[in-house]
Amino acid sequence: MSRMIYADNAATTKLDIDAFEAMRPYLLDQYANASQPYSFARQTKKALQESRAQIAACINAESEEIYFTSGGTESDNWAIKGSVEYGDYRAVITSEFEHHAILRACEKVEALGYPVAYLHPNQNGFITPDNLETTISDQTKLVSIMMVNNEIGTIQPIKGLCDVAHKHGAIFHTDAVQALGHIPVDVKALGVDMMSCSAHKFNGPKGIGFLYIKKGTKISAYADGGAQEFRLRAGTENVASIVGMSIALQRNVANLSDFQSKLLLLEQALIDKLNSAGINYRRNGTEPRIPGNLNLSFPGANGEAILHRLDLMGIMVSTGSACDSKNTQISHVLHAINADERYAKGTIRISLGKDNTVNEAEKIADAIIRVVSQKRQG
Repeated sequence: MSRMIYADNAATTKLDIDAFEAMRPYLLDQYANASQPYSFARQTKKALQESRAQIAACINAESEEIYFTSGGTESDNWAIKGSVEYGDYRAVITSEFEHHAILRACEKVEALGYPVAYLHPNQNGFITPDNLETTISDQTKLVSIMMVNNEIGTIQPIKGLCDVAHKHGAIFHTDAVQALGHIPVDVKALGVDMMSCSAHKFNGPKGIGFLYIKKGTKISAYADGGAQEFRLRAGTENVASIVGMSIALQRNVANLSDFQSKLLLLEQALIDKLNSAGINYRRNGTEPRIPGNLNLSFPGANGEAILHRLDLMGIMVSTGSACDSKNTQISHVLHAINADERYAKGTIRISLGKDNTVNEAEKIADAIIRVVSQKRQG
């Protein structure tokens, strides 16, 4: 194939051109430190304030509830570590199929003596309020459940989970890195206390994100130093990237319905091709899922091998397995939902984006059919 087909948008997305153009002045001309009192800093300070307000409006939050970070990993770490450091040694509850930014942060606080409980998702890929209710107690300090699973795309029942957490006096955090810009997100309607987001997942720049912290939520400072981010996250602000994040988020939210419809059309075109060819596969996770996420398992295949064969054809996808020199291990997400190992080792994740076309979706399907059929014949 002469042209690369990028279908790994859950890993990162192409920078929106309008976001890039909005960033340019703050990289070249308006480069002042927003914390300085002189006139040259007024434009950067204004851009910072306006971006904070625009991002807040996109999630129905208040400006002072938006705290800029370097991305989803920092936001997740801050939410977990900043909560348990404030006060007593009550428990943390999360799930077995969270992003590693949550799981590794929980390992750290667990090593410090804070008990952590890991909820087991059902085979369809969900943590249910009833599931949380069996583990939570009035001694629980924090519950952290992701909004959308990054591998299988399942949308978790955040409102119901949040209600259970609050009934027991716990703070509720959600990792919304795979959700924001892909599904409607209203922090007030959901009732969450904290929410992590990352710009490069919705066509913004890399290395920038934010943590929503509801007014009144007690959390320790992430970094001590200057007065930036309401004295909770010191450090000179990355104004250019913050502006780019704001523009990218506004564009995605404004065009969300059209974006979702297009992705559903693309994924159906791909699935129809596979079905027409009689390919044996399983799609992991059930509805509700974010549009465009296809986590597919092929029995008797090797996901890593499929990925590399597609790469040679100019198609970029991800895999649900991690390879070493001796063994292929299924991902922690597939393991958590008890995926059949015969299928799970042959898993790839196709995540389509707004720049993909129906023709590309069909070419991806054709390439998979070729690779899987050759494996079957071999």
